[in-house]
Formats: sequence, structure tokens, C-alpha cells
Amino acid sequence: MQQGMSFSPAQIGNKGIWIALTILLSWGTLLAFLLTYHSPVPVIPGVGLSWADPLVYLFVLLQTHLYTGVFITAHDAIHGVVAPNNKRLNNAIGWVATLMFAYNSYSKLSAGHHLHHRHAATEHDPDYHRGNAHILRWFIDFARSYVSVWQVLAMAVTYNVLKIWFPMENLIVFWMIPAILSTFQLFFFGTYLPHRGNHDNPPHNARSQGLNHTWAFISCYFFGYHFEHHNQPYLPWWKLAEARENS
Repeated sequence: MQQGMSFSPAQIGNKGIWIALTILLSWGTLLAFLLTYHSPVPVIPGVGLSWADPLVYLFVLLQTHLYTGVFITAHDAIHGVVAPNNKRLNNAIGWVATLMFAYNSYSKLSAGHHLHHRHAATEHDPDYHRGNAHILRWFIDFARSYVSVWQVLAMAVTYNVLKIWFPMENLIVFWMIPAILSTFQLFFFGTYLPHRGNHDNPPHNARSQGLNHTWAFISCYFFGYHFEHHNQPYLPWWKLAEARENS
């Protein structure tokens, strides 16, 4: 059984705020650049993207990773650990992060996530499968728990407005595709792998991936260390590696 880390909100200070702002600004800055990106050697020189350009794939992966970081920032705000000494600022950053992540609702995510922690991997867990543990069916159930019609409409309106100024290909490749890939990344590493199958550690009903900090960060900002998160939800994502080492 894991021993809890000696930790208090005062230890975070402003660090959580600066980490959150770094992620959000990095996402926004890179997206602004990518919306006007032209492949250096496109099929038609100086116009659009080229699938022969390796930077296109690299940028998609990088933007996907930052998208995931945007959601992780919102998640930490839900737990009150982005700005633990300033609840108003903490929730404001969380609200902005959820808005940036495809117009999600901070209040809806917060309510659902706290239910997930209280009833992890049970029928009362909104993130758990509805009796069918197949990965695709589970993912559909997971997504439907949080995606609303208004959210889809907001994305559609934004797409059509942005299309006035930016190439359609750039919007699809660098804005829409990373959002979809990030959603699946969060589900796969933060829900499916930790909670699938049988568990013998209620109430957390969660497992952690093997100790590998590089892969844990790349895959999902250390949320593969999922038992540690459920056992100590007051830890921000950047403290989970230390918790895993002490487990």
C-alpha cells in the first residue's frame, strides 16, 4: 500500500499557476503558427500543406500533446491544485482551459470527475463503460458523457468563422485532428488502461503503468500513474512521478 507524500498546498506556491499558463500559452502560440503554416516543399510551391512534409506529422503530435496538457490543466483545476491558495484564480484558469479544449463545460467536467473519484470503475462512474468493455464502445460512452450539442455547434461555428482567414486544411489538420487524438489519448491512458478489468484495491479501483517517467510524461502527463492520482488527488500532475517513486 502506498504511503502518502508529505505535501501541502503551500509547497506549490505559484508554481502550478506558471506551469498552467506555460501549457495554455504554448498551445495557443503553436496553434496560431500552425494555422498559417505552409509546407516548405508542397506539391504547389508556397501553397498549403504537403503530406510528404515530415514536419506536418511532428506538429500534429506536438499539438496533440499540448491539447492533452490543456485538459490536464483543467483537471488539476477541478482538484483545486493549479492555484490552491486562490480559488477564484484556480477556477478561472480551469474554465479557460476547458473552453480551449473544444468548448467543454468546466462545471460539467468537475461534477463528472468528482463522481468518477467517488465511484471509480463502478456503475455510478460516468467515465466507466456501460456494461460493454470493448475499447471503442467504451470510448463512445466516455465521450458521450461530456460532449453536448451546444459544444458541437460552437466548434462548427468557430470552424466556419476561422475558415474565412485560415486554410481549411490547416484547421482540420492542426486544430480538429489533434483535439480528437487528444481525447482518445486521455481516454486510453487516463481511463481505459488504469480501470479496465478487475481490481482488488477499492475504492480507487485503479492501477498504474510501469515506472518510466519519460513515457509517463509523453503518454499522458504522468496520469498513467493512476493509482497514485486516485490515492492522492491533491497532487498536481507534476508531482505524480514523485508519488510513483514512493509507492
